[in-house]
Amino acid sequence: MSAPPMPFDPETFFTRRVGGHGSALGIGYRAHGPDWCELSLPFDPKLIGDVERGVLASGPIITLLDMATSVAVWMKRGGFLPHATLDLRVDYLRPAAARRTVIGRGECYRVTRSVGFVRGTAHDGDAEDPVAHVAGTFMFMDGAA
Repeated sequence: MSAPPMPFDPETFFTRRVGGHGSALGIGYRAHGPDWCELSLPFDPKLIGDVERGVLASGPIITLLDMATSVAVWMKRGGFLPHATLDLRVDYLRPAAARRTVIGRGECYRVTRSVGFVRGTAHDGDAEDPVAHVAGTFMFMDGAA
């Protein structure tokens, strides 16, 4: 029998965290629901991938989507339970516009005994014109959904 999940509040997590990859990138909290989470990646000149056009590199956007979908799994499972990214496919559709914040939204649409299934998008101001789509799976480390 698994222990009950540790309560998880993404707003508190992102407000109080110290250090880590997401913190170094400036990823912040926007909103969440019972099976989704929305995070933001503010424009930062240190994250520019194409100097001539001034657009963000794809790596920070992929990190944003990995984090948003990971938090969505915690929301769907009802708490902070250990899991690992098993597979994450990111379709990078276009560069993010220069000097714009990128918004990443992840949704956990299904859980089984050992896997959470996720999808999501990233955009730079217009959700109808995404920068990237994501689909993936997270493997549960505790063996219980």
